[in-house]
Amino acid sequence: MIIRTATVDDLPYISEIDKEAIAPSWSDESFLNEINNEYSCFQLAEFDNHIVGFCLLKLLGDEAELLRIAVEKSYRRNNVADRLLFSMLDYTSVNKIKTIFLEVRHSNIAAINLYNKHGFTKIGTRIDYYTEPTEDAIIMRYRIRNSEYGIRS
Repeated sequence: MIIRTATVDDLPYISEIDKEAIAPSWSDESFLNEINNEYSCFQLAEFDNHIVGFCLLKLLGDEAELLRIAVEKSYRRNNVADRLLFSMLDYTSVNKIKTIFLEVRHSNIAAINLYNKHGFTKIGTRIDYYTEPTEDAIIMRYRIRNSEYGIRS
Protein backbone atom coordinates (compact mmCIF):
# COMPACT_ATOMS: atom_id res chain seq x y z
CA MET A 1 0.00 0.00 0.00
CA ILE A 2 1.24 3.48 -0.83
CA ILE A 3 0.09 6.84 0.49
CA ARG A 4 0.18 9.70 -2.01
CA THR A 5 -1.28 13.13 -2.66
CA ALA A 6 -4.68 13.32 -4.35
CA THR A 7 -4.97 14.79 -7.85
CA VAL A 8 -7.87 15.96 -10.00
CA ASP A 9 -7.76 12.62 -11.86
CA ASP A 10 -8.60 10.84 -8.59
CA LEU A 11 -11.87 12.72 -8.09
CA PRO A 12 -14.25 9.97 -9.37
CA TYR A 13 -12.70 7.39 -7.00
CA ILE A 14 -12.70 9.79 -4.05
CA SER A 15 -16.39 10.60 -4.64
CA GLU A 16 -17.29 6.91 -4.88
CA ILE A 17 -15.57 6.06 -1.59
CA ASP A 18 -17.08 9.11 0.12
CA LYS A 19 -20.63 8.24 -0.97
CA GLU A 20 -20.19 4.69 0.31
CA ALA A 21 -18.66 5.69 3.65
CA ILE A 22 -20.00 9.04 4.85
CA ALA A 23 -23.44 10.65 5.02
CA PRO A 24 -24.03 13.23 3.85
CA SER A 25 -21.42 12.93 1.13
CA TRP A 26 -19.56 15.86 -0.38
CA SER A 27 -20.00 17.19 -3.89
CA ASP A 28 -17.28 16.78 -6.52
CA GLU A 29 -16.88 20.55 -6.44
CA SER A 30 -16.12 20.48 -2.69
CA PHE A 31 -13.43 17.83 -3.20
CA LEU A 32 -12.00 19.68 -6.18
CA ASN A 33 -11.71 22.84 -4.08
CA GLU A 34 -9.71 20.92 -1.47
CA ILE A 35 -7.46 19.23 -4.05
CA ASN A 36 -6.57 22.69 -5.36
CA ASN A 37 -6.32 24.36 -1.93
CA GLU A 38 -2.77 25.06 -0.82
CA TYR A 39 -3.94 24.87 2.82
CA SER A 40 -5.28 21.33 2.48
CA CYS A 41 -3.38 18.09 2.78
CA PHE A 42 -5.33 15.52 0.77
CA GLN A 43 -3.83 12.05 0.76
CA LEU A 44 -4.91 8.72 -0.74
CA ALA A 45 -4.20 5.12 0.10
CA GLU A 46 -3.57 3.02 -2.98
CA PHE A 47 -3.29 -0.76 -3.16
CA ASP A 48 -2.31 -2.41 -6.47
CA ASN A 49 -3.06 0.85 -8.34
CA HIS A 50 -6.56 0.97 -6.80
CA ILE A 51 -7.56 3.87 -4.54
CA VAL A 52 -8.92 2.33 -1.32
CA GLY A 53 -9.15 5.34 1.00
CA PHE A 54 -8.46 9.00 1.55
CA CYS A 55 -7.79 11.50 4.31
CA LEU A 56 -8.30 15.26 4.11
CA LEU A 57 -6.75 17.73 6.51
CA LYS A 58 -7.30 21.52 6.46
CA LEU A 59 -4.43 23.64 7.77
CA LEU A 60 -5.26 26.71 9.86
CA GLY A 61 -2.06 28.38 11.04
CA ASP A 62 -0.47 26.06 13.61
CA GLU A 63 -3.71 24.06 13.88
CA ALA A 64 -5.42 21.65 11.55
CA GLU A 65 -8.82 20.05 11.20
CA LEU A 66 -9.34 16.51 9.98
CA LEU A 67 -12.26 17.04 7.59
CA ARG A 68 -12.71 13.58 6.07
CA ILE A 69 -11.30 10.11 6.30
CA ALA A 70 -12.89 7.22 4.46
CA VAL A 71 -11.97 3.71 3.38
CA GLU A 72 -13.61 1.57 0.72
CA LYS A 73 -15.86 -0.98 2.42
CA SER A 74 -14.00 -4.05 1.13
CA TYR A 75 -10.68 -2.68 2.52
CA ARG A 76 -11.86 -1.77 6.02
CA ARG A 77 -10.14 -3.53 8.91
CA ASN A 78 -6.94 -3.75 6.85
CA ASN A 79 -5.10 -0.85 8.56
CA VAL A 80 -5.83 1.57 5.71
CA ALA A 81 -7.20 4.23 8.07
CA ASP A 82 -4.26 3.66 10.41
CA ARG A 83 -1.77 4.21 7.59
CA LEU A 84 -3.60 7.36 6.46
CA LEU A 85 -3.64 8.76 10.00
CA PHE A 86 0.06 7.95 10.55
CA SER A 87 0.84 9.79 7.32
CA MET A 88 -1.23 12.80 8.38
CA LEU A 89 0.33 12.91 11.83
CA ASP A 90 3.80 12.81 10.28
CA TYR A 91 2.80 15.59 7.87
CA THR A 92 1.53 17.80 10.71
CA SER A 93 4.59 17.27 12.89
CA VAL A 94 6.95 18.15 10.03
CA ASN A 95 4.86 21.23 9.16
CA LYS A 96 4.84 22.62 12.73
CA ILE A 97 1.16 21.98 13.38
CA LYS A 98 0.55 21.92 17.15
CA THR A 99 -3.06 20.71 17.38
CA ILE A 100 -5.47 18.70 15.21
CA PHE A 101 -9.23 18.83 15.75
CA LEU A 102 -12.01 16.67 14.35
CA GLU A 103 -15.69 15.89 14.78
CA VAL A 104 -17.03 12.35 14.68
CA ARG A 105 -20.55 10.95 14.92
CA HIS A 106 -21.42 9.86 18.44
CA SER A 107 -22.46 6.43 17.10
CA ASN A 108 -19.30 5.84 15.03
CA ILE A 109 -17.57 3.65 17.59
CA ALA A 110 -15.03 2.25 15.07
CA ALA A 111 -13.83 5.76 14.19
CA ILE A 112 -13.78 6.88 17.84
CA ASN A 113 -11.67 3.83 18.72
CA LEU A 114 -9.32 4.58 15.81
CA TYR A 115 -8.85 8.19 16.94
CA ASN A 116 -8.36 7.17 20.59
CA LYS A 117 -5.74 4.62 19.50
CA HIS A 118 -3.82 7.40 17.74
CA GLY A 119 -3.90 9.74 20.74
CA PHE A 120 -6.95 11.91 20.10
CA THR A 121 -9.00 12.81 23.17
CA LYS A 122 -12.59 13.95 23.56
CA ILE A 123 -12.90 17.64 24.41
CA GLY A 124 -16.60 18.34 23.82
CA THR A 125 -19.86 17.66 22.02
CA ARG A 126 -21.77 19.47 19.28
CA ILE A 127 -25.49 18.83 19.73
CA ASP A 128 -27.36 17.78 16.54
CA TYR A 129 -24.28 18.56 14.44
CA TYR A 130 -24.86 15.86 11.83
CA THR A 131 -27.78 15.29 9.49
CA GLU A 132 -28.92 12.17 7.63
CA PRO A 133 -29.62 11.17 10.42
CA THR A 134 -29.48 13.96 12.99
CA GLU A 135 -26.85 13.12 15.57
CA ASP A 136 -24.44 14.70 18.03
CA ALA A 137 -20.77 15.04 17.18
CA ILE A 138 -17.92 14.30 19.53
CA ILE A 139 -15.15 16.90 19.23
CA MET A 140 -11.68 15.41 19.55
CA ARG A 141 -8.21 16.92 19.74
CA TYR A 142 -4.68 15.71 19.17
CA ARG A 143 -1.78 17.77 20.53
CA ILE A 144 1.65 17.47 18.98
CA ARG A 145 4.51 17.93 21.42
CA ASN A 146 7.70 19.53 20.17
CA SER A 147 6.24 19.78 16.67
CA GLU A 148 9.25 21.73 15.51
CA TYR A 149 11.30 18.54 16.02
CA GLY A 150 8.81 16.22 14.36
CA ILE A 151 7.99 14.39 17.61
CA ARG A 152 4.37 13.32 18.12
CA SER A 153 2.71 13.06 21.50
